[in-house]
Amino acid sequence: MTQSTHESQTAYQLAYTVHPGNGPYLMLLHGFISSSAQWLDNLQALGQVCQPVTVDLWGHGNSPAPEDLLYYSPAAYGQQFDAIRKALGAQAWFVCGYSLGAGLTIRYAYDYAEHVMGHIFTNSNSALADEAQVFEWQANALKGSENIRQGGIAAIEKIAVHPRRARTLPAHIYAALMKDADNFSPTGVANTLLATNPNTCIRDIAPSNPRPVLLCAGDKERRFKTNKLWALENMANLECVSFDAGHGVNMEASEGFNAAVTSFIQSLV
Repeated sequence: MTQSTHESQTAYQLAYTVHPGNGPYLMLLHGFISSSAQWLDNLQALGQVCQPVTVDLWGHGNSPAPEDLLYYSPAAYGQQFDAIRKALGAQAWFVCGYSLGAGLTIRYAYDYAEHVMGHIFTNSNSALADEAQVFEWQANALKGSENIRQGGIAAIEKIAVHPRRARTLPAHIYAALMKDADNFSPTGVANTLLATNPNTCIRDIAPSNPRPVLLCAGDKERRFKTNKLWALENMANLECVSFDAGHGVNMEASEGFNAAVTSFIQSLV
């Protein structure tokens, strides 16, 4: 397992870890107020057909938290992802995004299609948000960001998706996520609320998605039902596999998720 993170006076780089495996690389990107620990039950199984590469969002896990908001845009994230691909020496790879991470990986697969063999995503209301939801996030972004800057870790713990509320997850994953929660950067979280969350909707590019894409959907999440239907009706090159799980489908239904992703990768290699 290889870990990498780099920081210089002029630039920052996302932290990533290369895990044991065989075959093409697969980038795994976690969601907001989460960490790469969410992939613990997926790494070994997926490693049979690929080399998993877990990546940490800015201000999460081992990634730094730049003050400059420009780092937090989907376009800037795409540049970071492609820098990782180049560092690995891969001409093309697979990418997988969870929740907020899905909006970023889907955008990357669109902008860098020649370097993406296929991509996977899970329930993502941020990626598939309608205009009303995007407007609400944009309207509340500054207030939410300032609240985190002023309140720090205590304010982060009050966010609805904080892992402390995910008690239905497998115990070992819950424990690992809670341990990583101590490392959340208020600056990184605040800037994510301000510059990433409101800008991850991919409805504009979904109809022309150029690469094969797999949606692993947790059907117990009521909020996602409408967005899932929109994706099925509008996203090009989409295959969908549904599971009896909620938002955390790769953790709540890990065996099914692993099998679906394995099959998807094998079909394209």
